[in-house]
Amino acid sequence: MKEKILETIRQYETIIVHRHVRPDPDAYGSQGGLVEILKANFPEKKVYAVGKEEETLNFMKRLDVIPDETYQGALVIVCDTANVERIDDSRFKTGDQIIKIDHHPNEDPYGDIVWVDTTSSSCSELIYEFAKELNLKVSDEAARLLYGGIVGDTGRFLYPSTNDRTFIYASELIHYHFSRTELYDKMYEQKANIVKLNGYVLQNFELRQNGVASMILSKELLNKFDARPSEASQLVSVLGNVEGLLAWVFFIEEDDQIRVRLRSKGPVINGIAKKYKGGGHPLAAGASIYSWDEVDAVVKDLEELCLQ
Repeated sequence: MKEKILETIRQYETIIVHRHVRPDPDAYGSQGGLVEILKANFPEKKVYAVGKEEETLNFMKRLDVIPDETYQGALVIVCDTANVERIDDSRFKTGDQIIKIDHHPNEDPYGDIVWVDTTSSSCSELIYEFAKELNLKVSDEAARLLYGGIVGDTGRFLYPSTNDRTFIYASELIHYHFSRTELYDKMYEQKANIVKLNGYVLQNFELRQNGVASMILSKELLNKFDARPSEASQLVSVLGNVEGLLAWVFFIEEDDQIRVRLRSKGPVINGIAKKYKGGGHPLAAGASIYSWDEVDAVVKDLEELCLQ
């Protein structure tokens, strides 16, 4: 599959790389890392990274703004995106061919070429593997982006998705010339208002039955802390150290929906996310609801799952 992808890349003059909406470090890392690898190995090609920028991740990469005509006869590669609905920038459909590269469960196998490996810790890990096995040059900037993506999706190598391959690749990436200290500082520094919101979460999350916890972050509360929903989403993992907790859920209100962020220490939760038209990994998933009346139903599903 990797060779097929490379052969397809060789056939196109223009390549446009997409990722999912509301990006995290792995989305940026895999997208940007692939773009930098392609630029380093095929300097004659036009390679772009597109999508709506996330301000908190501008330190990783700034994205390209391209006209619609660029998609004519172009190859589109989508990284780190499980289903079509989550692909950022709907123009991906107008390209000549679509390649999907992902590490989420392949419940929506869109694209002309599909490479999905759910044993990988991150999509950034897959992009590095792609370059490594096919003897492609990895620039220092590509290494920085891929390392950042791996660190982000493994929770600094703490999550169960981290495996021996992850550590091998990370140990190789740190030999490139970039500052890990600077990267870590940018990834994990928080504004004072977000630190205070974090404190509020720790003081006010609700312990439920069967090792379940929940936290509601309404628009009113977010406004009080001058926090955006994307910034609040960065706090979801903070309950992971609570003794006796099996799974938890954050409800984060946006303008037109309520984001459901699910996390687990063992019970497989992506089935609950799928029930609410979402998805994700077995221990980290997300969905959306459109009324506060649905909160109790989501929590009940989580409590029943943790009872099993």
